[in-house]
Amino acid sequence: MPPVAFHNGQFMPLEQASIGIMTHAFHYGTAVFEGIRGNWNAEDEHTYIFRMREHYERLLAGCKVMRIRLPYSAQELCDITAQMVEMSGYTQDIYIRPIAYKSAERVAILNLDPLASSFSVMAVPFGAYMDLEAAARCCTSSWRRMEDTMIPPYLKISGLYVNSILAKTEAVLAGFDEAILLNQHGYVSEGTGENLFMYRGGRLITPPVEDNALPGITRNTVTDIARNEFGLQVVERHIPRSEVYLADEVFLTGTAAHLTPVGSLDNHLIADGTMGPVTRQLQTLYFDIVRGKVPKYIHWCTPVSTKLVSA
Repeated sequence: MPPVAFHNGQFMPLEQASIGIMTHAFHYGTAVFEGIRGNWNAEDEHTYIFRMREHYERLLAGCKVMRIRLPYSAQELCDITAQMVEMSGYTQDIYIRPIAYKSAERVAILNLDPLASSFSVMAVPFGAYMDLEAAARCCTSSWRRMEDTMIPPYLKISGLYVNSILAKTEAVLAGFDEAILLNQHGYVSEGTGENLFMYRGGRLITPPVEDNALPGITRNTVTDIARNEFGLQVVERHIPRSEVYLADEVFLTGTAAHLTPVGSLDNHLIADGTMGPVTRQLQTLYFDIVRGKVPKYIHWCTPVSTKLVSA
């Protein structure tokens, strides 16, 4: 069976789900999206969708800011998504992309209120976003992270991600794996699609949301397991760029990136430039959790059976 999307209120083959060239969101970025992981567990032949409800609660918060009116609750969006994943039949890790958007086919209209809204969700096969073993080479971007007085950076508003795309492209063209963005005051904010953690002096330190960091769901997950399973103190505070050079370990977290070690920033090695022991411990437990292998955290996972459908 071919992959399925939910689009215009119905399930259909993914290849048939499309929008018109005049769609407002296509021209102006007037959309809110999420990235949700579906993690395949070959042992019990289930896909475990990770923290799906929290993703949809954030999407609906973004809809409120962007005046996108959907006829669905968070639970209804979860049910639609689980059905779409089951119908698509993937037997591998997937990336689920829901998007709520201004679907009116209107241009030269900058007022959100009169424009119609729609919702779509699909999934694609998706492995590692970056190498999870080889520590990433990062650089500080010349682009600054968006401020709340410009576009709210704590939501996943489509137009905001031009900021990340410019920074990521700059980094890759310069030979790096990822970029780290600073806020307007020069403090570390986040990566182009990830939150940043620094391990130094026996503590995990991460930028506060007030430094224009996304309140990431993976960020929250790692904070919880670091405190509850390893007894680590997790501190939110300003991080000057130069302090990252002095860290014992640095890693990035995000739905796409999972938990990715950082080996250098601006060609300054982080410790010896390889994955540190704290990062490895957290990463190992994290992967067991997201594949539904840790009963204590199974409430974060929505199991979907696709074993009767070929990929």
